[in-house]
Amino acid sequence: MILTILFWTLALLVWYTYFGYACLIWCVVKLRSLFPRHQRAMALNPPLPSVCMIIAACNEEDVIGEKILNTLRVEYPADRLKVIVVTDGSDDHTPDLVREFPSVILLHAPERRGKAAAINRAVPHCGAADVLVFSDANTLINPGALLSIVARYADPLIGGVSGEKKVSSGGAEGFEGEGIYWRYESFMKMLDASFYTVVGAAGELFSIRRSLFHEIPEDVILDDLHISLSVCMKGYLIAYEPTAIAEERPSLSIVEERERKVRIAAGAFQIIRAYRPLLNIFRYGRLAFQYYSRRLFRWILCPIAIPVIFILNVLIVVNGVGPAGPYRFLLWFQVVFHCLALVGWLFAGRSFGKKFLFHVPFYFLFMNASMWSGFFRHLRGRQPVTWARARRVG
Repeated sequence: MILTILFWTLALLVWYTYFGYACLIWCVVKLRSLFPRHQRAMALNPPLPSVCMIIAACNEEDVIGEKILNTLRVEYPADRLKVIVVTDGSDDHTPDLVREFPSVILLHAPERRGKAAAINRAVPHCGAADVLVFSDANTLINPGALLSIVARYADPLIGGVSGEKKVSSGGAEGFEGEGIYWRYESFMKMLDASFYTVVGAAGELFSIRRSLFHEIPEDVILDDLHISLSVCMKGYLIAYEPTAIAEERPSLSIVEERERKVRIAAGAFQIIRAYRPLLNIFRYGRLAFQYYSRRLFRWILCPIAIPVIFILNVLIVVNGVGPAGPYRFLLWFQVVFHCLALVGWLFAGRSFGKKFLFHVPFYFLFMNASMWSGFFRHLRGRQPVTWARARRVG
């Protein structure tokens, strides 16, 4: 009896994390739409806010020129837009390439102290900018991205806006599961924002009100998540703007993607420790509920539950606990799922026809295994705030 209770409890929690939460929020949002509610006052035809875009770029000589050209071509008044590129620690031609654009502010120092330190150094140079926009050097944004982002600030409760991350298709060396995962994440962010707030913006393209920025601890690994949660804990919301698109290429190989995922996982456990007050659901209500459902369960519960569920299922079948048929079916389902993941791993980065059937099981288990590696790296304190950027296709 204990085996079956534990099995179904863990199985339902994993299902809830990846599917049940989405179903619940979708139903709540649809139900809420049936009843009229008070609309927050919006500014009518507000003037365009001044914007400062901050780009941290360490050894990005292959992409920085294209990134700056892309930024300068956005549909936004030049006198309302300031662009700052921080190249601290770059020992290639990145600073020299930035100097070729006189309208761009270059901040360069020989010492590399990480992205959080680069952002902290850039913000004072933003002057009286109303909105801070953060974007990675290896992503390109669509021309109307900034106009779409700033329009959201007509709502006084919006403290930040998360753009849409898209992973372009790669060649034979591409890591296709990454693109599938981000399409799922985009759908989830749409639901999150419809219900209450986005719980963590993607660093490829997001923004906050300048007045809400506070210096980031320099040991922070996930600066985007840290900034987003700090804005939410002040009582503001992070909106999701799907028409502000940041596109990047997929990781070059499984090795590159694994290192990136492990670093993110180590940063996630750092966030858990730093934001312990957010665990208080009585104080933070909907925000804490989303934090548990969208972050904590995925970071902590699922990586533990997935192997335990398999072991429990084996024990239940071997010991003849409960009706044999359903438990045998579930065990075979897990065996097949893991076999499909194994095939996906063997062919990751190879051109064998972009098979959804193999990519999804592999990437699902790959993400959860990376959380284990990130956890132990965090415990050992071996994840530095500086890292070698993941190589991308192209």
